Amino acid sequence: MKISPTNIRRILFLLIILGVALPLLIKLGLPIETSENVKMVYELVNSQPEDSYVLISFDYDPASKPELHPMAYSIARNALERKYKVVCTALWPMGASLCAETFKRLQEEMPDIREGVDFVNLGFKAGGIVTIQKMGTNMRDVYPTDMSGTPIDELPIMKGIRNLKDFAFVCSISAGDPGIKQWVMVAHDKNKVITTGGATAVSAPSILPYVNDQKQLYGLLGGLKAAAEYEKLSGHLGIATSGMDAQSIAHLIIIMFIAIGNYQYHFIRKRKKGE
Repeated sequence: MKISPTNIRRILFLLIILGVALPLLIKLGLPIETSENVKMVYELVNSQPEDSYVLISFDYDPASKPELHPMAYSIARNALERKYKVVCTALWPMGASLCAETFKRLQEEMPDIREGVDFVNLGFKAGGIVTIQKMGTNMRDVYPTDMSGTPIDELPIMKGIRNLKDFAFVCSISAGDPGIKQWVMVAHDKNKVITTGGATAVSAPSILPYVNDQKQLYGLLGGLKAAAEYEKLSGHLGIATSGMDAQSIAHLIIIMFIAIGNYQYHFIRKRKKGE
């Protein structure tokens, strides 16, 4: 039976829709190789003593949420599971809201964690690198209250924190500037605090030299694939894994149709030559 080109296109579109939709509804967990940079981040997060203070900065906005939000969630969850005290900041205006969204979900999944005791959202502060420099001197000068307006000195989690040097490590989930580069320059270079982070796939190549050449950044999560790798290591498969499964299946369908098209082309050409 001969299928018209229009119907072939319809079949291809239908298969692509199914191939993308099903993995988002059902976690397949297809095999994925873990890169060294992702392993470094995972090992850093899991190698600190209990009750260590860690800082996660939400330096992105909703435009980069599909790539970066899974990273922020996975690292925050991992840190809370290790019984760390998680302090969150944001150098981007919408970062504070994305942080609040992340911890709302975490509280639903981990009812024992308490805001102000196990974690705190200090909110957004403008200023970029200047803000980070002030945090290196005195956190209270930058954040006198948390995002909800509670004075810092009333929060149990903040009693052991004076400046950046009190953190075991700093993690910036960054979509650009200000972001990872500014944290590296101030937290790592000036204050000697271990710095790590995650970035979008398009910006990761410009940040990798800080990891590979300068050794200023301890590992890097680059794009959705790296987020899926971290989910695999942490044992909590989430939206990043589903996204990579959907992408893999879509690519497989496209490759399959390319192969069928090439086979058909050569078969018809060969048959015409034989006539």
